[in-house]
Amino acid sequence: MPTSAPPRPLLRRVTDPQQSMRARGEPMLWLCGGALAMCLLMVVGLLTFVTARGLGTFWPTAAVQLRLPDGTLRLGEITRESTFTPSAEQIAGLGDAEKAVALPFLHSRDGVSVRHLIRTGNTGDQFFWVPDYLVVEQTTPEWALVVEREATVDRQSWGRFYGFPTELRIDGATVADTPAATMARFAVEHDANRARVDAARSIRKQQLGALSTREEEARLYARRMELRHGADSPEHRAALAAIATVAQANVEPRERLNAELARLEAENTRYQMRFRTADGTVQDLYLADIVRLYPANQLSLTGKLAVFWDRWIEFLTAEPRESNQEGGVWPAIFGTVLMTLIMSLLVVPLGVLAALYIREYARAGLVISAVRVAVNNLAGVPSIVFGVFGLGFFCYLTGGSIDALFYPERLPNPTFGKAALVWASLTLALLTLPVVIVATEEALAAVPSSMREGSYACGASKWQTIRRIVLPRAMPGIMTGTILAMARGAGEVAPLMLVGAAKWVPELPFDGEAPYLHPSRSFMHLGFHIYDLGFQSQNSEAAKPMVFTTTLLLIGVIMVLNVTAVFLRSRLRRRFVAAQF
Repeated sequence: MPTSAPPRPLLRRVTDPQQSMRARGEPMLWLCGGALAMCLLMVVGLLTFVTARGLGTFWPTAAVQLRLPDGTLRLGEITRESTFTPSAEQIAGLGDAEKAVALPFLHSRDGVSVRHLIRTGNTGDQFFWVPDYLVVEQTTPEWALVVEREATVDRQSWGRFYGFPTELRIDGATVADTPAATMARFAVEHDANRARVDAARSIRKQQLGALSTREEEARLYARRMELRHGADSPEHRAALAAIATVAQANVEPRERLNAELARLEAENTRYQMRFRTADGTVQDLYLADIVRLYPANQLSLTGKLAVFWDRWIEFLTAEPRESNQEGGVWPAIFGTVLMTLIMSLLVVPLGVLAALYIREYARAGLVISAVRVAVNNLAGVPSIVFGVFGLGFFCYLTGGSIDALFYPERLPNPTFGKAALVWASLTLALLTLPVVIVATEEALAAVPSSMREGSYACGASKWQTIRRIVLPRAMPGIMTGTILAMARGAGEVAPLMLVGAAKWVPELPFDGEAPYLHPSRSFMHLGFHIYDLGFQSQNSEAAKPMVFTTTLLLIGVIMVLNVTAVFLRSRLRRRFVAAQF
């Protein structure tokens, strides 16, 4: 009887460790994990870099005084340093006094030097490079002051000012003649001077602005009567008479307000602070023009934190000044948040309804497939194309038609036929519409069919099933699409350059005057503010730190909006546990 062969084992033992690793998928595991780690490293590195540069913008640094070989003294702050090797041409171009200092220094450093970017402020060029081989002496004077100024109606400031306090004068008489006494008296008088500046600004913006608005409304009404009833018609003559009545009624209030402005200005011109600059010249500054000053080389850690915090408060709550290089970005914060919220209110209902029709009502076929392909392709269109479309369709065509129908008296000055908040919101709504449609359709598809069938079995209609069963359980996915749309829309800049954002807009698009929300106004946006600082600023070195700070703020605003939406999504997921996907 033949003997049978021993049975073969069902599982063959693998002796090759490399083959075993491939069988278990370890190479792909390490590849995927490495890719994830690299992505996280890039994101964390970017956020760390922006945070470090953004937070450091407002930290006060020491005021240094440099003595150059020709005896010139420069006072300012060191903002940047870099290492370089001077060329032979650079050394040959130096004067005899400069060579006497530079050559021994470079010889001791093997020809390597460090150059410092000094912010000197005052007038003219506010930044200049100084290589260390041309610095004879570097000191930190005790009473060196950093002064931040603000341009007024009659006087123009030149950014920051660096100098030494010598005296404080009231009505031309000296009331403090030592640095310590001058600083003490400045602390007493400064708040009242700044309060008068704020009062004058409020009079110009609100009270005088209200008078001008009434006169403009009367003029526009007369123009409307002329267009409707013709020139010299009874209605037109009555409107012209109303213009004269309004103008006459505004004479006394305008004279009173102008007199109050003159009084405030005269009171502020009484207070002056005298400084001595590093080159020995004397300069007087009005206390009303000084936003803040501090002795940079005397600040303790608590003092530096106080200046740092005060600058951040100004940055978050004040209007920009000095061509957006100083001051705050409150109008840009407000405009960014308002535009994003309006965009979300426009795009979410439209995207959800479109996805509902595609997924729940329309039959699968060539048309629906073409619509899906079009939506996916629309997501890849460059954002500037949406801006051009918004400018042509919304601003010129739609806005121009609205002006012709409802605001003919304002022409040729457009009301809606220009860049405005409403057109920017609509343009970005179109830009983010594919994101909402795709996310909503996937959320609807994730709802189990058994829940729909159970609803139909209970006698519910199609719409009742969608409203009570499908939409509540798809809401977390819809919120995911909303979050993605908000994140993309809030950070877009290219379309806003054409359809809504402006460099500087003193009036917010939402205020306490009826109709409260003014969709026809332009607005400031943090993304456009970053672009303006980085590429349109006259002084790039002064604007560069603000670029990082505004970028950090924009990231923070988007994060707050997204965290709010994530919180709502989490609550919806807890409510419908079975609908998680």
